[in-house]
Amino acid sequence: MPSVIDNRAEQQFTLEVSGETAVAAYQREGDVIVFTHTVVPPAIEGHGVGSKLIRGALDAARDQGLRVVPQCPFVAAYIQRHPEYADLLA
Repeated sequence: MPSVIDNRAEQQFTLEVSGETAVAAYQREGDVIVFTHTVVPPAIEGHGVGSKLIRGALDAARDQGLRVVPQCPFVAAYIQRHPEYADLLA
């Protein structure tokens, strides 16, 4: 499966699967990253694409020493289901 890409110019993490692109939009505020919304195209929903996207985004945030604010309900739910990411919460 393809890897998650941090498109800093557009402030979004992307994951391309089968010609479709899932997006996790964010805003950087110093050492805090605020995830604002996540979009997974209907054609690739239900295959774990959103979870892979958010896992990659959260791993990147950890690697950069960022604190996370999950405004997006999908990101908040992912962190709740995966407590190993709870330490990232701002």
